[in-house]
Amino acid sequence: MEQRNPHHPPSHETGPYLEPLRLAIRRALAPLPWWLSEFILFGLKQAWSCLFAAIMLGLILITKFAWQADWPLYRYDFLFVAALAIQMLFLRFRMESWEEARVILVYHVTGTIMEVFKVHMGSWAYPEPSVIQIAGVPLFSGFMYASVGSFMARTIRVFDMRFTHYPPLWQTSLLAAAIYVNFFSHHYLPDIRYILFAATVIVFRRVSIHFTTDETTLNMPLVAAAFLSSIFLWIAENIGTLTGTWIYPSQTTWHMVSFGKLGSWYLLLYVSFVLVTLVVKPQPPEDRLG
Repeated sequence: MEQRNPHHPPSHETGPYLEPLRLAIRRALAPLPWWLSEFILFGLKQAWSCLFAAIMLGLILITKFAWQADWPLYRYDFLFVAALAIQMLFLRFRMESWEEARVILVYHVTGTIMEVFKVHMGSWAYPEPSVIQIAGVPLFSGFMYASVGSFMARTIRVFDMRFTHYPPLWQTSLLAAAIYVNFFSHHYLPDIRYILFAATVIVFRRVSIHFTTDETTLNMPLVAAAFLSSIFLWIAENIGTLTGTWIYPSQTTWHMVSFGKLGSWYLLLYVSFVLVTLVVKPQPPEDRLG
């Protein structure tokens, strides 16, 4: 753990909208022990980083209970329009850059392609009607994938993340491509996910994430961070199936999504991360004060 110099503030995503709020929170937490205030700030910044995903999950829950069948807009179509509006607001208020938005768009497209294939293969289904859809896949679903990319891009900026021993682009790109292809090919060929699990550890075994809460810099192995993140995505997926937004063939009555899906989310996180790093280049810790 590295104690930061308070006279050299970190380069967080604050700007004119958030800097006064950040300072007010810091003053409110000043009487607390440093470790407790840093822990609270860590939680608040994580919540801020996953704002897009949190809003989407909130809309999924609210619309599930509030939507009426005779309303002029289908629920899935409303979710798409709402997600598009949120994305535009993020850009308008510079909460995301246009470069990040382009990567998120690519992830939206790649996610939708996979959704179309998986729905066609019967892996899961969207039971409600929609107009804004492709081959039975409502286009709001692509934003659920894009929200993962949005979270990663934002958390890198919010926590001023730096990376030690980051592997070369050709290795990370090859790994991400193999993971993405396996999501399709395992329907016809042997599933190599266990080989891919091992590959993530081999490629990223030396990578450590250095992140700053406010005045303290901590570090965590990237592989551990990916696994912990996959747990939260698994929880979010359970919310999606609980609301019937999408369902698995085995869910004639609702039950928790199998823990095996944790592995799928773990692997998909690497695809997301590699796409984000095409724009947000991983920087080493020694460049922090450069």
